[in-house]
Amino acid sequence: MADGGGWRPPRPCEAYRAEWKLCRSARHFLHHYYVHGERPACEQWRRDLASCREWEERRSAEAQRSLCESERARVQATRKHALVWALRQSPPADWHLPLPQEEKDQ
Repeated sequence: MADGGGWRPPRPCEAYRAEWKLCRSARHFLHHYYVHGERPACEQWRRDLASCREWEERRSAEAQRSLCESERARVQATRKHALVWALRQSPPADWHLPLPQEEKDQ
């Protein structure tokens, strides 16, 4: 990955442009503001797009390092969230019994 001749960005530059465009859209703004209570931060997508273009045009080592760090940070951010559900090690002991029926008399 550090090889200047054979290294490629983790995503094509068009993907960074599409993410930046989506981040700036009104729909995404409203959704993000509703869910998180703050404006979406689109600046990182713009920096990644600029770094990707700089890499394609000049093969800049700084652009390569910037893209690698950005992707690493993105992966770490997705891994920091804990699972919502506790995973079972085995099924419940009474899994094979019929479910309790609602009152049949009603």
